[in-house]
Amino acid sequence: MGAEEENNKSWPSWLKPLLQEKFFVQCKLHADSHKNECNMYCLDCTNGPLCSLCLSFHKDHHAIQIRRSSYHDVIRVSEIQKFLDITGVQTYVINSAKVVFLNERPQPRPGKGVVNTCQVCYRSLVDSFRFCSLGCKISGASKNCEKKRKDWTNNLSDSDDSYSSSTTTSIGRLKKNNDIINNSFTPSTPPLSAVNGRIVKRRKGIPHRAPFGGLIIEY
Repeated sequence: MGAEEENNKSWPSWLKPLLQEKFFVQCKLHADSHKNECNMYCLDCTNGPLCSLCLSFHKDHHAIQIRRSSYHDVIRVSEIQKFLDITGVQTYVINSAKVVFLNERPQPRPGKGVVNTCQVCYRSLVDSFRFCSLGCKISGASKNCEKKRKDWTNNLSDSDDSYSSSTTTSIGRLKKNNDIINNSFTPSTPPLSAVNGRIVKRRKGIPHRAPFGGLIIEY
């Protein structure tokens, strides 16, 4: 038996089909109804998303309701924990109710100061949790997950070292260029008006009136 088959047997048969479904689509059987949004799921039948009208065909079955938060599917903890162990999955409070996300929501790179991340998609987590969603918990149970996480950590470390080395090199080049500029700089010739460190201001001339020698006055 392969590792993938062993991993599949450790989870309920309805879990993986649930995570692969697309909810909040229009029900094809009740397209004319105003309550045709498919946000329900039957754990016994696992035959796709159901609308509220479809539930009449699933009496006495175990059905759960899927909700949305920021365009991602979630389910209330009070519902899912009846059928599944969600230990290690981070919970969130939405509309005064605790929920868990169905699938991963990866982040490009953890923020500064983050010490705990999802073991699968590396989303920032509270210290007491290991996974950000039910889907990540399934993936995290596989034997390949630890290897992938180790490789990702090594790549992240190499990226940081490369960035640090590049920054140091750039700073060194900038300092060298500044030294060259400072050494080759020659002060410009001081202006002619500067004598002995003092600035000689040109004194304005005193206005003179025209002489009266050429004026002849006769009496």
